[in-house]
Amino acid sequence: MKILKHILYRSSFFVSLLAVTSCSEDFLERPPVDAIVDAGFYQTDDQVLASTALLYSKVWFDYNDKASYNLGDFRAGTAFSAYNDRGNVLFNTTGNTPENGSAWRSFFIVVGQSNLAISNINQYAGAAVSPTIKKMAIAEARFMRAVAYRSLVMNWGAVPIIENNLELLSDTTVSKNTPESVWKFLTSEMRQVAEDLPATPIRPGRVTRWSAEGMLARFYLTRAGVESAGSGTRNQIFLDSAKYYSERVITQSGLSLLKNYGDLFLFPYDNNSESLFSLQWVYSPGAYGTQNSTPAYLAYSPDIANGDGWGGDKSATWWMLGQYEGIKQTATGMQGRTIDQRLKATFMLPGASYPEITQTITGGEQKLIVPNPGGDNNFLSIKKYVTGKAKDVGGLSASQNYGHDTYMMRLAEMYLVYAEAVLGNNASTSDPVALKYYNAIHTRAGLPVFARPLTFDIIFKERLVEFAMEGMAWYDLVSLHYYNPTKAYAILNSQDRGLFATAPDVFPNPTSWTFTKTAWSTTERTINANSGNFLLPIPSAELSQAPNLQKPAVDYYSK
Repeated sequence: MKILKHILYRSSFFVSLLAVTSCSEDFLERPPVDAIVDAGFYQTDDQVLASTALLYSKVWFDYNDKASYNLGDFRAGTAFSAYNDRGNVLFNTTGNTPENGSAWRSFFIVVGQSNLAISNINQYAGAAVSPTIKKMAIAEARFMRAVAYRSLVMNWGAVPIIENNLELLSDTTVSKNTPESVWKFLTSEMRQVAEDLPATPIRPGRVTRWSAEGMLARFYLTRAGVESAGSGTRNQIFLDSAKYYSERVITQSGLSLLKNYGDLFLFPYDNNSESLFSLQWVYSPGAYGTQNSTPAYLAYSPDIANGDGWGGDKSATWWMLGQYEGIKQTATGMQGRTIDQRLKATFMLPGASYPEITQTITGGEQKLIVPNPGGDNNFLSIKKYVTGKAKDVGGLSASQNYGHDTYMMRLAEMYLVYAEAVLGNNASTSDPVALKYYNAIHTRAGLPVFARPLTFDIIFKERLVEFAMEGMAWYDLVSLHYYNPTKAYAILNSQDRGLFATAPDVFPNPTSWTFTKTAWSTTERTINANSGNFLLPIPSAELSQAPNLQKPAVDYYSK
């Protein structure tokens, strides 16, 4: 297959959307003209829409595959792997950690292919292409580029902003740009994108004005702390912007929360009324890169999968388990049950039943009852995005090949963004609208109405349990770190990420569980997050091939 040429000091910045083999190193010999389709393709509305379709899937594949939960959940402390991916679990991700490189590569693939889509549509769109479709397709590409840059700046700090691949051929001095200027670029970009996208999706799963305004709410809530220099105070103007955009999405988008939290992850859930932006994966036998491979690594056993199921050592952390109401500390560990429906929908506890998943057992099959392996250590396996065997999803899955989408933004986030934006720099808030929106999420999970004032800790905890195993927790910590690094380090360093055992009171269908730390596992239970290891190091392969990445960052000024 064709590949996109290296264009920046032999780095892997713009590896082709289609690249699955090594690429040529003539990175400065010619413009990166390889694209999703050739120049003669952009002659009709359908062709232009087809040219941006893979920006919803294949360009994100390397991130979605394993890096999304390694960075978003393992580093954040919501989940862990006992034997694999330990660098991320123990917070010592290095320049050679595989998920570090794959995430960096994927995000810059998104940037590069988005740039090429913008260039090609502007240059080659035929007379039959409607101005509305042309504007929308370019806005889609700008949307994807901005979302990728949000992940880049939050993981690695200063990164180079590249709006035009072609201009790099005559510019060998491209440098990293300061986080402050990256965030300025992101919010400016997304404001324009919001103007150019339609209010309703032109095709199922396509982004809309409300997707962009949701991203603006997310962006502004984070940007409010970016220039705070650890002062503990956020920019009120940006907090007000986060409040404004989140409320617009809640009240004007026409989207709605699903009634039952668990339904968010029951097949088929794609493009439901709560999805603001999802990666659009397709089950396709023989194809690679447009399917969802993540469930293969999350399912705890081949017994509930399709010849994969390699997640037997993945689990909620001890710390994460303690975030659920009803799970109480005891003299020897933790014990109890929770009426919070999100625990069962996110993690599997021994004895719990999942009738939507088929389980292989000796002599046949049954509807899944999570095994109770006993012993002094076992795992609360991952449930989110695990949908079972092919027979459980209408035949639409196979080994490492699943078709269900990955949420990138749900409407639920807007409710909690609003509450946090209203809280702002205050110690607490009793604002009735903030409480109403907070309770829309809280009570949807089966919990009673929360009637006390909201604080940061309360909202942060709600985000943890709402979005666990959706790759969100790490970015919440980065947002906090911008303006209060001391608190971010304290949260991370208070976490227990070590082994423990879970015992049900009865089996199956227990009414409570007892949780006990594994006595012989006394090391690697905690981490030491600090200013020296909080951000990810730029992958070693990139530093060796792109020396400008080691130079001081400069402000970015859009052309």
